[in-house]
Amino acid sequence: MNYAIVLRLLSYILYCEAALLLLPAMASLIYGEWMVLGVFLLTAALSAVAGALLHRIKPKSQIFYMREGFATTALCWLLISVVGAVPFVLTGSIPNPVDAMFETVSGFTTTGASILPAVEDLPRGILFWRSFTHWIGGMGVLVFLLSLLPLTGGSHVNLMKAESPGPQVDKLVPKVQSTAKILYGIYFALTVLELVFLMLGGMPLFESMLTAFGTAGTGGFGFKNDSFTSFSPYIQWVVTIFMILFGVNFNAYFLLLLRKFNRVISEEVRGYFVVILAAVGLITANIYSIYNNFGEAVRQAAFQVGSIITTTGFSSCDFDLWPTLSKEILVVLMFIGACAGSTGGGIKVSRLLILGKTLGKELKQALHPQVVAPVRMDGKLLNHETIRTTNVFMGAYFFIFVVSFLLISLDGFDMVTNFTAIAATLNNIGPGLAQVGPMMNFGSFTNPAKLVMIFDMLAGRLEIFPMLVLFLPDTWRRF
Repeated sequence: MNYAIVLRLLSYILYCEAALLLLPAMASLIYGEWMVLGVFLLTAALSAVAGALLHRIKPKSQIFYMREGFATTALCWLLISVVGAVPFVLTGSIPNPVDAMFETVSGFTTTGASILPAVEDLPRGILFWRSFTHWIGGMGVLVFLLSLLPLTGGSHVNLMKAESPGPQVDKLVPKVQSTAKILYGIYFALTVLELVFLMLGGMPLFESMLTAFGTAGTGGFGFKNDSFTSFSPYIQWVVTIFMILFGVNFNAYFLLLLRKFNRVISEEVRGYFVVILAAVGLITANIYSIYNNFGEAVRQAAFQVGSIITTTGFSSCDFDLWPTLSKEILVVLMFIGACAGSTGGGIKVSRLLILGKTLGKELKQALHPQVVAPVRMDGKLLNHETIRTTNVFMGAYFFIFVVSFLLISLDGFDMVTNFTAIAATLNNIGPGLAQVGPMMNFGSFTNPAKLVMIFDMLAGRLEIFPMLVLFLPDTWRRF
């Protein structure tokens, strides 16, 4: 392990977070929240000082490998969450440090699960920071760092691989730094576009910014206690469309800009939209009797399907009151998730396609052992490493799910609550069902259970492996 380069990268992260904390400080200044302003400035100063101390450590070698990439990614997300929790505690918005850590990790991992029973009375600066963590975590703080810093050593892609969601990371252009800039450029442009559409619908600038942050990062923190229930159909449709757009692989947008239209609609993107259309159709038919209005039923179904499959977690109604079939479809969507290379969570559509194709191959070879049945995606042969990594990911995923499910069951809640709580945190969804439904929160769990779900949120956002390698002794051996 090259400890010096890891600490150097963590120093950049602390500098970056110190700068980002100035934005909620500006919001507090605008709204005259002087105590909250002081807290944000103090936290930013402490983060900058800690960054300066770590920056004094000079690495002998600038090269880092996957081991350093995984360790840096996991430690980075833990560090920004600890620093990000400080304003919640010092302002008294969330006095319990474990609760504050839960809320902050939920923000940065774009989960949207909250321990707060009500949010409308929170200071504006805290509301801004709470939603802004979604936007920071959506594309990834290390991707942002890579877009700014010309790191040397030729191994930048190890950081991007460790942080980016999906079974594999493709460089859009030869240089990783240029790829990171392109990704953030698309991310920023879509965020601004949604902001404009929301304001055209009469939503004030501050609320539009919070909504755009949550949608872009596919997070889910709201600024109203009923999430989006009280907003107009226009606002709900805008949010629905942009949630779905942010769940698309960002490579598709890059190819669209290059006018390579024949490559935009990949197998994964097609599968993603087929699942959405099928789910909306089934749920619309199932809940039509509740609303007795086809347009209303379609809107509610589309909003919740878009919210759950993209792992955003906004709600336009209390879907826990829907018929069992509709709730079961939403639970299935929790596991499917969005596309690889998007800001969404879950298992990812691409992984499920790979698993399905691998299963088909094995069945063919079981019937005809001499048949060669290669696995292809978009006409390209999938290598053994991608298939192996996908299988290992699924094994680790279900192991963490089962262990977490059993651990939080010690709190004594019912099975639906426990199952959907883990599904909602490990898949970075936000709301579940029963005691963690869309109109409820996670505050009733004990601190140990919240710590389990904090780990799950981080593991889900970082594709599991970076969090698991922290527990391997080989990770920390010097070379």
